[in-house]
Amino acid sequence: MPDDKEIVVYSRTSFCPYIAKAHRVFEKHNVPYREIMIDQDEEAARRVETWTGFRSVPTIIIARTGEDVPYEEPASLPPGTGPRGIDRGSMITEAYEDDLAAWLKKNGFIE
Repeated sequence: MPDDKEIVVYSRTSFCPYIAKAHRVFEKHNVPYREIMIDQDEEAARRVETWTGFRSVPTIIIARTGEDVPYEEPASLPPGTGPRGIDRGSMITEAYEDDLAAWLKKNGFIE
């Protein structure tokens, strides 16, 4: 696991199947993460909307430890597409379990 980076999950308090999937992946692979609830933090909600075009949860980022923004600018979304499941380098949104696990592995958070 990268020493100077952490996983930050932009989430919400109400149920979302993609949040449940992400939690399962983190638990299965024992990956620590920090959650920010966009329905309780308007600034965080605006951040997610800027990054994804929506209030998409979970939007999962790799941040420098203690920070709330991606450690590097996420790759742009292709025009006319939504963010679901797209590996954007330092960010992934609404990923399926296999896609999230692959992203975590690629970024050194799991073996």
